Amino acid sequence: MIPIAKPIIGNDEIQAVAEVLKSRMLTQGKMVEEFENAFAEYVGVKNAVAVANGTISLDIALKSLGIKQGDEIIVPSFTFISTANAVLFQGAKPVFADVDKRTFNINPNDVLEKVSDRTKAIIAVHLFGHPFDVKEIQEICEDYNLYLIEDCAQAHGAEYKGKKVGGFGVAGCFSFYATKNMTTGEGGLITTDSEKIAKVCRLLRNHGESQKYYHTILGYNYRMTDIQAAIGVVQLKNLDAFNEKRINNAEYLDQHIKAHGLELPHRKNGVKHVYHQYAVTIEEEKGFPTSRDDFLEYLKNKGIGCAIHYPLPIHKQPLYQQLGYTEENTKCPVATALSGKILSLPVHPALAEKDLMYIIEMINNIR
Repeated sequence: MIPIAKPIIGNDEIQAVAEVLKSRMLTQGKMVEEFENAFAEYVGVKNAVAVANGTISLDIALKSLGIKQGDEIIVPSFTFISTANAVLFQGAKPVFADVDKRTFNINPNDVLEKVSDRTKAIIAVHLFGHPFDVKEIQEICEDYNLYLIEDCAQAHGAEYKGKKVGGFGVAGCFSFYATKNMTTGEGGLITTDSEKIAKVCRLLRNHGESQKYYHTILGYNYRMTDIQAAIGVVQLKNLDAFNEKRINNAEYLDQHIKAHGLELPHRKNGVKHVYHQYAVTIEEEKGFPTSRDDFLEYLKNKGIGCAIHYPLPIHKQPLYQQLGYTEENTKCPVATALSGKILSLPVHPALAEKDLMYIIEMINNIR
């Protein structure tokens, strides 16, 4: 079976973890600080705050901005559910914007339709590793005095006009889950140039503690451990090489997949797409011979791992239906249509050329 994702863990990561275990500092310590400093330098920001996972990074970024009940936050409906759930954690209301049918990223024109006098921020996702339209979203934020939060959970090392994502908004939120472009197993991180946001995030992740056993705000235990950070330090050194292999794999697939009605991933000019996912869309009306779900089963039967990202837009998830969101009051037709057409194929750095050739052969032979 060719897996849809495969974390790359080598001897350097194993040795780094062993050194932490020998040190007996198993919680947050000097390795977390080293990882934060290295990641901030990599992205090109002043501060990085490491936390337990990517969902938490979104949660405390919003908390650091004072988002509260009655506020509205615009988010894309076509993404992983954490982006919207983090808004609910504040007692605020997610307002769903539709996405571009080619890049799958938040559509600036629809964002403008969804802005109200209660809107406080936009969380824009660099989905599947392709940067969103940063300039247009930044301009909307400036015009309406909104915060921009970048959800970078799938875009480590991606670039917009030569600058790495995570440095365009007031905060960038990263995940280091096992299948991401780099991993710490579980883990997350906030990037920001704001000393104030960084300070509040550090308080929030550690019980609101300003000094040992002195607690100034209501906080949580959202810490990253030195074990995770040690893995992260090594992974970050390899991230550019990992991404280069993903890009090469994607280009190889682009060049050799010839199936009619299979729309391959789009990449806009001026961006570095790091292909967290290689997401294709199945267009039966353009000649593809099977449905998306039948295609998925066909590939799995051929030993090719694949996945649907995502089978439902967030506004159609049962949780959000219970909260009163409907197709009619949300108006995200592209997100809804994509959820029935999209499929992710393997693109990870561990793929060998023979794996890519086999994937291509099986796709091109479908009838």
